[in-house]
Amino acid sequence: MEIALRLTLDPSASAPELKRQRRRLRFILQIAISAALGGFLFGYDTAVINGAVGAIGEVFQVSSGDLGRAVASALIGSAIGAFVAGWLSDRIGRRHSMVVAAALFLVSAIGSALAQTLTGLIVWRVIGGLGVGFASVLAPAYIAEVSPAEQRGRLGSLQQLAIVVGIFLALLFDYAIVLFTPDRNPVSAVGPLAAWRWMLLSEVLPATLYGVLVLGIPESPRYLVQKGLPERARLVIERTLHEPAQQVIARIQHSLENTDHGRWTDLLDARNLLLPVVWTGVMLAIFQQFVGINVIFYYSSVLWQAVGFSTTDSLIVTVITSVTNVVTTFVAILFIDRIGRKPLLLIGSVVMALSLGSMSWVFAGAAVVNGAPQLAGMAAGVALLAANLFVFAFGFSWGPVMWVMLGEIFNNRIRAVALGLCAMVNWIANWFIARTFPPLLEASGPALAYGFYATAAAISFFLVLFFVRETSGKELEDMA
Repeated sequence: MEIALRLTLDPSASAPELKRQRRRLRFILQIAISAALGGFLFGYDTAVINGAVGAIGEVFQVSSGDLGRAVASALIGSAIGAFVAGWLSDRIGRRHSMVVAAALFLVSAIGSALAQTLTGLIVWRVIGGLGVGFASVLAPAYIAEVSPAEQRGRLGSLQQLAIVVGIFLALLFDYAIVLFTPDRNPVSAVGPLAAWRWMLLSEVLPATLYGVLVLGIPESPRYLVQKGLPERARLVIERTLHEPAQQVIARIQHSLENTDHGRWTDLLDARNLLLPVVWTGVMLAIFQQFVGINVIFYYSSVLWQAVGFSTTDSLIVTVITSVTNVVTTFVAILFIDRIGRKPLLLIGSVVMALSLGSMSWVFAGAAVVNGAPQLAGMAAGVALLAANLFVFAFGFSWGPVMWVMLGEIFNNRIRAVALGLCAMVNWIANWFIARTFPPLLEASGPALAYGFYATAAAISFFLVLFFVRETSGKELEDMA
């Protein structure tokens, strides 16, 4: 990532100026990584439940419907957290709001690991979800506001990179802790706690690190100008943006005229209910989830067991899939500022529609044994290949690009609250997909679910083609 940023250095600059440019890039990267650690916890929190799903169902003796509610409970908290985060960050700042998010992650990890009832587990997962909702809004907003326009796509993609790394490490830890049990069973004890409880408790370390790191980053210049602190904003701008600080401050002040901070009413439009640009953000948020990406990470271990893999093997496949997600995010980082946001979204939509359609077709023809679909030979290979191709396509397109665009398409006046609304919608869509997959799997197998996701991917192509404007290289103050 640092190598990619160095490509923006001016080769004709003097040695002292090159040194200043390198120092600026290192500082930008440092604070962007600190903010993006919220994305790491976002991914870790949502994926760590994967290895514990079966154990939770066994320990608390719950039906598939109750299990779906338990898994999806964090998503309700995420929707509420996203809704509140934009409003709160306009009042106490991006930085202080990130500290609140870190505290929510920490408390949730401890409470979830020690929960003695399903209700208690749900409550603690909802609290963690609040932290996830905060992180999903704060990281893209903050990174967009401290990044130079020509590097904003790559720096904004750090959020998605952190998310997928968090997913990968959560799944890897789930797999590793199961190996320490005598019978490879998450219900079995490892020391004083069952393996599945260690899975949930493991979030304590990154939550603590996140809290420490965000205490060391500066506040967003946009927030400082909004609060009448232009001199403090100037210090941040001089360390992050390579253009005159007064010019940036003047642009921010102009964009904030006649308002102290964004209000929910600023998003409304008399003719269309919401401003057209807000509708665009909402649709991006919905379709990012309707393609079904989180089914892979919430339920993949259960899914692959249903088609013949053992518990251990299904966790290995899930870890491999998460590695694919990490690797492809680097593809997005490499190309997002070179070819733009819109082309990546369009390419991703096409590949996702084809791969999801293939999965639906394979499972539709699968033999059903003891009520579960069974894949063998070439069919199993096609399913694995299609699943990873889908993750590959999502990883270089809709995964990172949606969050980058949500940080860019709104102007300074409404960015926080508009991003909060879109993130809330994203989490509600996430909840809907997570909540409906178990009943769909039980009623008709995976074919119908993947057919729905393939259709959503196809629709997303036309959404981007006709309604999304390119934001690459544009100043945030110029956004409508």
